[in-house]
Amino acid sequence: MEFSELIKARKSIRGYLPKPVPREVIEEIIEVAKWAPSSMNTQPWHVHVVTGEPLERIRQGNTENMLKGVPPKRDFPMKESYEGIHRERQVGIAVQLFDVMGIARDDKARRTDWVMRGFRQFDAPVSLVLTYDKYLEPAAISQFDLGALSHALVLAAWERGLGSVINGQGIMQSAVVREHAGIPDDQNIMICIAMGYPDEDFVANSVKSVREDSDKLVRYVGF
Repeated sequence: MEFSELIKARKSIRGYLPKPVPREVIEEIIEVAKWAPSSMNTQPWHVHVVTGEPLERIRQGNTENMLKGVPPKRDFPMKESYEGIHRERQVGIAVQLFDVMGIARDDKARRTDWVMRGFRQFDAPVSLVLTYDKYLEPAAISQFDLGALSHALVLAAWERGLGSVINGQGIMQSAVVREHAGIPDDQNIMICIAMGYPDEDFVANSVKSVREDSDKLVRYVGF
């Protein structure tokens, strides 16, 4: 697939078939994605590939903590609530998803269930947990590099018939993920990527987010 076609075709997948992903396929995806650019070739990433019983324990721990009202705690500071245009875009994709799934604005039960799917990493058969070494803090550049790796991972997966979604909710209870995935104490958890074979009957998988017109995002100077 041509790159321009691949990058435009990929979309976030939030419903997966209960079908294991062979380890060799994940290995191939990582072998491709690790060629993502990084600052001065530092390659500051670690990838922890989790499946099976450990992943089920993460799902259970995330769910139990959220239902108990345990506040989310990440390994790095971030702005949890968006504002302005960023909030508008966040709401926009939620409206697309709820509309296709037929979830009404006042249907609190189904809305809550949808949020909990995120903490369960969308019930995907595989989760790739991305980390970086703690000593790199303040780690804005390293975090930027992990973003490049994340994009490469989801594109390489899509090219091989696997869907994925970059999932911040799945690591909001970092202590749970650290315990059950065996993340070393000297690494910070950045993000996780839910991955698996798309369930074509899961209606939310038909949703594709929209992008702003380039003239709203780009300035040309000196042309």
